[in-house]
Amino acid sequence: MYDGPDDETNAPDPHQPTPGPDAPPPTPTPEAPAPDADAPHADAGDAAAPDADAPEGADVPMHAGFVAILGKPNVGKSTLLNTMLGVKVAPISPKPQTTRRGVRGIWTDVESRRQLVFVDTPGLHAGRTELDQFMTREIRGAVADVEVLLWVVDLRRPPGDEDRDVARLLDGLDPNTPVFLVGNKLDAAKYPEEAMDLYADLGRPPTRRYALSAQRDPAAVYELREDLLDLLPESPFFFPETIRSDQTREQWAGELIRESAMTHLRQELPYSVAVEVRQWVDADPEAGDPLVLQADVWVEKAQHRRIVIGHGGRMIKEIGRTARKQLETFLDEKVFLDLEVVVRPDWRMDPEALRELGYRS
Repeated sequence: MYDGPDDETNAPDPHQPTPGPDAPPPTPTPEAPAPDADAPHADAGDAAAPDADAPEGADVPMHAGFVAILGKPNVGKSTLLNTMLGVKVAPISPKPQTTRRGVRGIWTDVESRRQLVFVDTPGLHAGRTELDQFMTREIRGAVADVEVLLWVVDLRRPPGDEDRDVARLLDGLDPNTPVFLVGNKLDAAKYPEEAMDLYADLGRPPTRRYALSAQRDPAAVYELREDLLDLLPESPFFFPETIRSDQTREQWAGELIRESAMTHLRQELPYSVAVEVRQWVDADPEAGDPLVLQADVWVEKAQHRRIVIGHGGRMIKEIGRTARKQLETFLDEKVFLDLEVVVRPDWRMDPEALRELGYRS
């Protein structure tokens, strides 16, 4: 299904965080792949980018480190990451399990020569598919060998079983690693202080506590970011100063398309949808040609394909329209988005299919 440019105004997505006054221009990082970052801590000497060396005459040492963001599904981890960075690198939707891989977001404070590498993890939950197991491994890999753990909780609700699972995971980690308890959705919470106390009592005492709204109060998020910058050890940068994410541009675009599908589809169907970007052709401004993206939307059953396409192609057109508008906002250029819905039976149980999607090596 083709969803090309139309005449609508490309207003920014309401979920896109507004950069703070100190944030660099929100240029999306998927324009170029980041250096290989399969392990949370690559060797600092090897990973430091050539353009990240100190400028001539500078005597300010570099500081860099990793921060893992974890919590149960749908507590706002990806929203917190996007607000931290001032640009959207992680998908967001009202449904759990939107994040499937540990997306790394990079924030570099050039003036103080400090770099934070955030790892946004999938929500901790029980599952039986190969994809569920992959997501669990992503979480356990992300929390190893980091400077700080951000435990994000939903202040609108008291702790549940999944929160207790997160607390047990934290109890088994290095006791010397600081844990910051981040109570999110403060703006909608009736009893935030009581909720924070309940979460804090689940396991190891948090090193610090923050109550904020990642979507509504970016200033509070920036204060947390400043506190994290102060904790970084002396180290060369792990990524170039201009990089905001370690995703390839195809992975980034595919996640935006999948987010759009999750937003529009109902019930269990969104969780059996995946997106593979097959072709990316850069725009040719001189010829007036837009950027061209061709992507496959994977579903597991033939009846799911009919639902995703919709009557007369209306659903897939709406999914494509929403995704394209986000892509055009972030890339600041016209996009021709061609989506095809294909059936890949039981892809969530297929290791080879997961490798094609980049969910496992």
